[in-house]
Amino acid sequence: MKIVGCDLHARQQTIAMVDTKTGEFTEKTISHEGNAVREFYAALAGPVVVGIEATGSMQWFLELLEELGIECRVGHPAKIRAKETRKQKHDRRDAGLMLDLLIENRFPEIWMPSTAERDLRTLLRDRHQWVRMRTRLQHTLQAIALNHALRKGHALWSAAGQTALEALSLPTYTGQRRTELLSLYMQLQQRIQELDKEVEAQAQQRPQARRLLTHPGVGPVTALATEVFLGDPSRFTTGNQVASYIGMIPCEHTSGKRQRLGKLTKQGNSLLRYLWTEATMHAVGKDPELKRFYRRKLIQKGMGKARIAAARKLGIRLWIMLRDQIDYEEFCRRGKLRQSGEAQAGMPDFNSGPALQ
Repeated sequence: MKIVGCDLHARQQTIAMVDTKTGEFTEKTISHEGNAVREFYAALAGPVVVGIEATGSMQWFLELLEELGIECRVGHPAKIRAKETRKQKHDRRDAGLMLDLLIENRFPEIWMPSTAERDLRTLLRDRHQWVRMRTRLQHTLQAIALNHALRKGHALWSAAGQTALEALSLPTYTGQRRTELLSLYMQLQQRIQELDKEVEAQAQQRPQARRLLTHPGVGPVTALATEVFLGDPSRFTTGNQVASYIGMIPCEHTSGKRQRLGKLTKQGNSLLRYLWTEATMHAVGKDPELKRFYRRKLIQKGMGKARIAAARKLGIRLWIMLRDQIDYEEFCRRGKLRQSGEAQAGMPDFNSGPALQ
């Protein structure tokens, strides 16, 4: 068996490899130009295990190793770096460190989505990018309208609002800018509508996403994103782990008896965190329990913290529905049973005492 520690970069990679049968050790740098990488890994005989750090440009390498039938383990960069005690850092030391962690079975491997899930993530990120472009364009058009006494608010994006914006008498260059931005807005709107249809079709085809759609306030984008970004729900044992994975827990610096909590860590998927926060405001108006929770936190903590707390609660709800494979109706039924059981546990049992005379 051959074990390879690989320090992967955009243009080259440095490897440290050992053959467990012969004990032969190899250390070299491979350029990514041409077919050098494919030829090297295709020539390796027997079982091969490759360990790399998670990077943004590793997709092609993962697909290559999958095509060649080579097992690849992706490690957490911060945890790998924490294993190094010395301050020297270079490619050979990094590759050697990953090799040692693989040999000692201490490699901090992370969960990786399948090829289909990665493609759906690309679809969701593509839609989100187009929406952000449309939002920036809307802000610009809204500024033009306000500067010329056209105060329509959200109604500016209706047919009547756009007609009123086109009818404004503007100077030459401002008018040209208005016309070009309106044309671009229509193109963006059409592209987003096409992506929305694709997301909805994918959500309807996946049983887990359809279960999430039964929750009030959760649409196809949020449902599909929750499934593909959370991945296998069984890898989380508690709701706190889900919140930590998404980055919806506070920073903490506690020592002794004094606890210090700060802002959100945001060490997680920013898109899913954003979608949960947006879906929360729709769910709050339709789910009575979530509404009571939001109003209570609104009084205690204020609007910002109340919205994040409700979003975290919504996200944990969706995770429970994925984990137990239940819909919203079954989730509410279990919640009522649990509440009735807790209420009965807190009441005295009159049937267990002596009979009344």
